[in-house]
Amino acid sequence: MLPLAGTVLGSSFVFFMKREIPDRLQKTLLGFASGVMVAASVWSLLIPSIEMAGAQGHPLSYGGIVPAAGGFLIGMGFLLLIDELTPHLHNGATSAEGLRSRLSRTAMLALAVTIHNLPEGMAVGVVFAGGTQGLTLTAAMAVSIGIAIQNIPEGAIISMPMYAEGNSRWRAFLIGSLSGVVEPVGSIAILLLASALGVALPWLLAFAAGAMMYVVVEDLIPETAQGRHTNLSTLGFATGFVLMMAMDVLLG
Repeated sequence: MLPLAGTVLGSSFVFFMKREIPDRLQKTLLGFASGVMVAASVWSLLIPSIEMAGAQGHPLSYGGIVPAAGGFLIGMGFLLLIDELTPHLHNGATSAEGLRSRLSRTAMLALAVTIHNLPEGMAVGVVFAGGTQGLTLTAAMAVSIGIAIQNIPEGAIISMPMYAEGNSRWRAFLIGSLSGVVEPVGSIAILLLASALGVALPWLLAFAAGAMMYVVVEDLIPETAQGRHTNLSTLGFATGFVLMMAMDVLLG
């Protein structure tokens, strides 16, 4: 629920800000979100995946590399499939992606953000599931808090364009907040799957990492690299990465 709370808090900024987020601020926030997600993918998911698979001692895991690499690629492919099938529209884009549909522009903007939030919820769920195989609940809380922090600016980046599209402040807030509901849903789904497939937990950790990295590489980084003030997105990335890395190490 912590990542969802971050999204709700960020979405509430629509009540206090103007119609558009300044470009400098938006670039910085997008870079920050990218840094948090990359750090979480590496420190909280991929490294524990390799260590856990290596500890299991299966000869075909080759020191934990096979589950980490395989799960990562499957996670990337899973998000690629969702991206190709789901009709959605990224902020600032003129044409929709995914299958053709008659959904409204507002609905497709909301779906684009929902795709972003799904792997974040999965990441939280799989790290909590790892508590049964060596990962600590403190580490899981670090992931939850880190994603919640980056969801605060992300929530604002969701609700503000909704308001700029002509929706009321309350409607923009509700749509932005509801886009985060997929996070606890994804967490619960991955927890149930991990309970049924306990030995596959290293694969699931890497799967969540791949899904998060897909969002960063496909959507967030290209958006931060467009136009002016790209240096601010780079600084935001560095800040988010270091913050998430420090939280994972110090709290884990």
